[in-house]
Amino acid sequence: MKSFQYKKHLFFDLDHTLWDFDKNSGFAFDTIFKQQGFDIALSDFLNIYIPRNQHYWKLYQVNQITHDDLRYYRLKDVFDALQFEVSDEMIHHLSEQYIKYLPEYNHLFDGAIELLDYLKPKYQLHIITNGFASVQTKKMKNSNIDHYFETITNSEMAGVKKPHKNIFDFALSLANASKEESLMIGDSYEADIIGAQEAGIDAIFFNEQNIEVDNPVFQVKHLLELKNIL
Repeated sequence: MKSFQYKKHLFFDLDHTLWDFDKNSGFAFDTIFKQQGFDIALSDFLNIYIPRNQHYWKLYQVNQITHDDLRYYRLKDVFDALQFEVSDEMIHHLSEQYIKYLPEYNHLFDGAIELLDYLKPKYQLHIITNGFASVQTKKMKNSNIDHYFETITNSEMAGVKKPHKNIFDFALSLANASKEESLMIGDSYEADIIGAQEAGIDAIFFNEQNIEVDNPVFQVKHLLELKNIL
């Protein structure tokens, strides 16, 4: 087993790694649909929304779509697929409501608090996220994990998004950390793992979905597995 004991700085992704984006999305949409009186089965909506959201985030990460495109099309695609008629004006309204309600829910992945309590005395902890600054700050505050982290780097601050090398360089500079003593932990193979490795930083792949990858990168399927190696 590869040893990471010499590391001093741990950089975590937030969404889908510590903060349970999909579960919290479900609660946010449930609230919104009830307010609007939409007769939509939440499970049917989420079954389409979750992969569409991931698809558009991947495009957003490599600058193929804008922030506004991401927020619009991830909803429009679902309503189209469900053949649920809704105006563009309503989609924009729902998008705003979603961003309002999403950070109000605070479900974390199983073991997240126990892991952070374990790591905090041993390492300096940091966040690198492609999420929007104001939303990510609320998520961390409302889920009561903000106090664990020394620095928070988001793509708006860095001017680029993961997997771009510059966001990792920005985070290292902000944390006053070297590449050799740093480790990235995240769920996105492209953004977190490949991005970190190409920036010269070791990485651990939080692979809860058991995705097959042609890469000898170290993997865990549950957050508490990290206690055995860090």
